[in-house]
Amino acid sequence: MTELILIRHGETDWNRELRFQGQVDVPLNATGHAQAQRLAQRLAREGVRADHLVSSDLLRTQQTAQPVLGALLPQLRLEALVDRALREQSFGVVDGMRVDDIKAQHAGAWAQWLRFQADSGMPGGETTRQFHARVMDALRRLAQAHAGQTLVVVTHGGVLDMVWRTAHGLGLAGPRQSDIPNAAFNRVRMHGDAIDILRWADTRHLEGLPAQPVYDQAKAQADSEAGAALKPA
Repeated sequence: MTELILIRHGETDWNRELRFQGQVDVPLNATGHAQAQRLAQRLAREGVRADHLVSSDLLRTQQTAQPVLGALLPQLRLEALVDRALREQSFGVVDGMRVDDIKAQHAGAWAQWLRFQADSGMPGGETTRQFHARVMDALRRLAQAHAGQTLVVVTHGGVLDMVWRTAHGLGLAGPRQSDIPNAAFNRVRMHGDAIDILRWADTRHLEGLPAQPVYDQAKAQADSEAGAALKPA
């Protein structure tokens, strides 16, 4: 059994613009750096203990991990603790694009995306099933390597969505059903292929910071279906 403290990276300008960041290497903005500092301060203040930390290799996660590492494991060097398998889902040709631009330039792909099917993805990107397999393989590997320990994992919103779905047996189809704020505190227990959620989307340490941008997948899907129903046959 391994406990995982799962952290989504802090805010970026592209989060605020509702872009598909995917695997583009985007830095934190000022709010994101403040969120990471608040998280690190809370972990230190509450005496949270960890045995190891691993981060996605993308800049926004490493910038989030740095103050957390300083608070919990100052003897470790971040550059030796990155894992490419913890990256966000690849969205192929739409990586880095705003939603409105995707609708205009890739209308068919956008309509397909909003069906949220397990075996579909943006052109040139990963399907949800491929992404889920990558994420869960990485987490199982890390949990086995650190069995009986507490591991901090600094990663991306899509990765946490895969964890939530797996823990609740929700399957891979359909829009996201969980809150996944930037720099929130999430804690799970992993044993074999089973995941128990101990705490999720805890943002008490972020009080007073700007409200976070949220793209509501369920609303986007409902709006798309309503629009399609209004079109003449």
